Amino acid sequence: MDFQKPDGEFHQSFVKRPDTDPTKKIAKRIAPIVALCVIAGATAGDCTYQIQEQEQAVVTTFGVPKAVPETGLHFKLPAVQQVHKVNTTIQGFTIGYDPATYATVEKEGVMITSDYNFINVDFFVEYRIAEPVKYLYSSQQPEAILKNISQSCIRTVIASYTVDDVLTTGKGEIQAKIKDMIMDKLESQDIGIQLVNITIQDSEPPTQDIMKAFKAVETAKQGKETALNNANKYRNEQLPLAEAEADEIIQAAEASKQVRINEAEAEVARFNAMYEEYMKNPTITKQRMFYETMEDVLPSLKILVDDGTGVEKILPIENFESEQEKQIVAGAIAGLEN
Repeated sequence: MDFQKPDGEFHQSFVKRPDTDPTKKIAKRIAPIVALCVIAGATAGDCTYQIQEQEQAVVTTFGVPKAVPETGLHFKLPAVQQVHKVNTTIQGFTIGYDPATYATVEKEGVMITSDYNFINVDFFVEYRIAEPVKYLYSSQQPEAILKNISQSCIRTVIASYTVDDVLTTGKGEIQAKIKDMIMDKLESQDIGIQLVNITIQDSEPPTQDIMKAFKAVETAKQGKETALNNANKYRNEQLPLAEAEADEIIQAAEASKQVRINEAEAEVARFNAMYEEYMKNPTITKQRMFYETMEDVLPSLKILVDDGTGVEKILPIENFESEQEKQIVAGAIAGLEN
């Protein structure tokens, strides 16, 4: 094969010409810079995280967790640190009924009381995440644990009360006991959840017939309370009137007592005065007393006193009204003569 060519042609065929395009030169220089910017932008988004209100974050560095409660913008090491956010607002769940349909969940709501009666009781449990690290790493399902603990405590407490207490007067006490028991068990489990409150939403007998009977009992109790309230109201109204009347009677009795005392004292004074006169002139006083007594006993009797010349000292000039009056006068005259 003949490779020989003229000198000019040989040099043009086998010698590489330099690249004189300026656009390609600029593209080659900018490409690494663009690549670095893209990588920096991608990693910059993974270097920061935002913590909102009512939430906390847990940052793990090589598997070691640490809580970050402060809100705002924070920085982290990409590919080294991981961020897990938790909601610290008050949350809740139901026990005994479906919140979407309000239908009874029998396996949760039907319970037995201390007097061996069945009853449907609905609860609402409120809780919040108090320690995010324990919440994330102490257990896999902390809410499920809380619900199981709540159901256990609810059944334990309900079983110690009668059905009447659960339906009517014992709800507040039952709620308090259940709450204390759940808090004690949560403290022993230490899963980072804090119980806020547990409330009895509703309680009723499991069948319609029993429900009607309990409603009738409840109506009767309310009627009893109404009657007692009315009776107390009537008593409170009548007691002041009775006390006022009693005071009036007592005051009248005191006045009558004083009148009687005054009259008795006057009679004693009169008797003493009469006795003194009697001691001075017994005969005259005795006769005057006799005449005054006869005037009181026989006010219509008419008598004459003889001057001493006749046989009888006292002579009736008219017939007495009755034989009894004649005997009284005769006895009195005989007493005077003696």
